Amino acid sequence: QVQLVESGGDSVQAGGSLTLSCTASGTIFSINGMGWHRQAPGKQRELVAAMPSAGTPFYAESVKGRFTISRDYAKSAVYLQINPLKPEDTGVYYCYADLTTAWEQAPSGYWGQGTQVTVSS
Repeated sequence: QVQLVESGGDSVQAGGSLTLSCTASGTIFSINGMGWHRQAPGKQRELVAAMPSAGTPFYAESVKGRFTISRDYAKSAVYLQINPLKPEDTGVYYCYADLTTAWEQAPSGYWGQGTQVTVSS
């Protein structure tokens, strides 16, 4: 059983900042990539930032320069710093992890339950 638990969502004013956290727990053998998706009201879920196990992070064009993704490999955690926040950042942010639960197993994707970010102008 694998769980991803997010935290850090809040209602904030535009121009402010937030840090979202996500920790994976359970029977985990290895974690490849971790990332954050966002689902704005009335829109499809979109990838906003991802951090592979090796290499450079990915950012959607709309968030470059404002979002920073980082990982704590020892804690199986991923973080997303957002600064400055804009009203269009409003949405539910979902943590994602591509991981294996046993040796020589193909990786599978797991999702957290989401954390709400609301940005007012």
